[in-house]
Amino acid sequence: MTTEQSDATGGRADSGPQAASGDGAPDAKPKATRRRKAPKKGATAGGATSGETGPTERPPATGDEPPSTAGAGGNGDRAESGAAAGTTATAAAGSSGMAARTDADAAGTADAAAIDGQVATDKSATDKSATESQAGAGRTGDDGTDGEKPADPWTAFGPAPDPVLTRPRRAVRAVGRFLVHEWTLAAVASLVLAVLMTWPTLRYPRYTLPQDYWDPSLQAWQMAWSGHILLTDPAQLWTSNTFFPEPWSFAFSDTLLGYAPAGMIGAGPGDALLRYNIMFVLAHALATFGAYALARQLGAGRIGGAVAGAGYAYAPWLLAQAGHLHIISNGGIPLALAMLARGHGWSLRHGYRPRRRHAGWAFAGWLVAAWQLSLGFGIGLPFAYLLAGVVLVSAILWFMRRRRVKRPFGRRLFLADLLGGLVFAAVGALLAVPYFKVAELHPNAARTLGEIQLYSPPASGFFTAPAESRIWGELHEGARAVLPWHPEMTLLPGFVLYALAAGGLFFSVWRVRHRLFLLAGVLVTMALAMGTRFFGGRFTYVPLFEHLPGWNGLRTPGRMMLWTTLLLGLLAAGAVTAFCARVRELAAERVPAWPGPWLRLATLVPLLLVVVEGSNVTPHPVVPRQPAVLRTVDGPMLVLPSSQNLDQPVMLWSTDRFQPMVNGGSGFTPNAQAQVREATVSFPDFGSVDYLRKLGVKNVVVLRDRLGGTPWEGMLDRPVDGLGVTREEVGDAVVYRL
Repeated sequence: MTTEQSDATGGRADSGPQAASGDGAPDAKPKATRRRKAPKKGATAGGATSGETGPTERPPATGDEPPSTAGAGGNGDRAESGAAAGTTATAAAGSSGMAARTDADAAGTADAAAIDGQVATDKSATDKSATESQAGAGRTGDDGTDGEKPADPWTAFGPAPDPVLTRPRRAVRAVGRFLVHEWTLAAVASLVLAVLMTWPTLRYPRYTLPQDYWDPSLQAWQMAWSGHILLTDPAQLWTSNTFFPEPWSFAFSDTLLGYAPAGMIGAGPGDALLRYNIMFVLAHALATFGAYALARQLGAGRIGGAVAGAGYAYAPWLLAQAGHLHIISNGGIPLALAMLARGHGWSLRHGYRPRRRHAGWAFAGWLVAAWQLSLGFGIGLPFAYLLAGVVLVSAILWFMRRRRVKRPFGRRLFLADLLGGLVFAAVGALLAVPYFKVAELHPNAARTLGEIQLYSPPASGFFTAPAESRIWGELHEGARAVLPWHPEMTLLPGFVLYALAAGGLFFSVWRVRHRLFLLAGVLVTMALAMGTRFFGGRFTYVPLFEHLPGWNGLRTPGRMMLWTTLLLGLLAAGAVTAFCARVRELAAERVPAWPGPWLRLATLVPLLLVVVEGSNVTPHPVVPRQPAVLRTVDGPMLVLPSSQNLDQPVMLWSTDRFQPMVNGGSGFTPNAQAQVREATVSFPDFGSVDYLRKLGVKNVVVLRDRLGGTPWEGMLDRPVDGLGVTREEVGDAVVYRL
């Protein structure tokens, strides 16, 4: 065979597989095609016999092509393997002395060999495709041996697959996330701070009460009565065991009805005291948490929210209200506002964001507002009018913008507001009915403008702290002395809060118009808190007193300071948030970008100052022990001596059996009770005994150790002969059985 013939044979043998596998295979992929080098001149068939596969130079296997591409036989490695087999067979035939074939014969032989190799390759690929796909490994096929596809080295740098967690581990992880959540930490911190700031309330909770044992005894009885009667005879809720035989007597003062579930636990004076002290601490915690939640929802940072919460719950003026649990229990106000703002996707810093609307939060906000109203109208009534005003303004704005904004709330949110508003209105209406009955039956219960003037504080009250303030109590003793009734006129919210709020007018995360709105709210509420002292109240308090239903039942305008404190706290939160943001900017300029200890501590200084200024020296007197006679004597009964303050511990002592009794203390004295006290000054005599019998009283209990200095002093020396009355001494008490 000549050299030209050998070259021609090799070239046709190389072109055979290309035609069969390239053009003849319709599913061949051009991506896998490899360019072959042209045969070198002077190559002989004998060179092919020496073990080489021919003049075609094959590319190295990369392992990137999938097995299906290589098995398709288009221009892949196995197609080239078939071509090499054809070339080798042609060269072997020439070297064994066979006659030289024509170009067509040589080409035909090479084509046949290539096709045979291709068919074999396709069959092998088909048989092994399933196995290779399951095992995840390819075949090299370059050297005629099988091997696993090499792993991608870059997978070592990829993310690790998520582990499959068991149910217990998922539960543990969920609990862990809950424990470190912001709101969990905020609730725990509020509770811990409340325990510390009200200490020693929980030191002897079954024996002492904060501030005094008069009004707190009344409120401890209120919780006990509501829990007891709702479990035994709910229909008699408003006709309590006190003020016998007056109907609707439970509505003679704010009822704390929202605490009735707590009143269902335990019985007797000891449990009533324990219950009161626990709720006293929890009320402070809820106030802190509620104001924090509101500030955070409006756009303040965590430390700013904490300043707002602590400033709202521990304002110095509230220390004078430590004996009024219905005033301390104000945390539902900011919490309800926070929930309503969250449900409507609105914040002070970011405005209205429809995507953040949530009907469930809005409905929950209405429920919390209704619960807050059930604690009493003293602070609940202004809150109700505020919500009514917000609803009215929102309706007007919607009517004005209805053409530009269609369905601004969405159907679900609208229904949540509608149902929640109806629940709130229904609770308010049902609670108002007994008070309207009381106003109808007892005209002397209504407040007058003269009484409002007596409790209206001057402007100096906004800078005077009560005696219970640890920081300012002694320093402001002279300022308190000139106030007509300093327990309701010392209205200092805190000088630190004043300073932070003033700074918030100039340096804050709130927009300028929002700062002005907050400032206007502060000034308006301070004017209302002054009652008739602000230009006679003609433009502020008096119109509300004369025209708003129920407003004439509020005798202490100074309690409007609650709203002033909340607005000041929000202004302060804006300033502190801006300050913390500036500290982070300064820290970012450091190398490395990490705040030093002094910078971190600087952000906590405002919070620390607010907490320190709110510290107190509130007394916790021991409550007089229950006389043993009250655990055995049946009602209806009268305990002497009797007065507004003396009757309040008697109400607490009745929580063992809740006997009907004439005694009772509230915001006013019913005429019938005043007549009983006047008629029994000469007890026991014929007139007083006959009067009590007609009233329905069966037993009169006289407490020896309380007679001194009262109109009933010396009554135990009077005889009972001829009165049909028996006298029995039980311990330190004397029982007259009528």
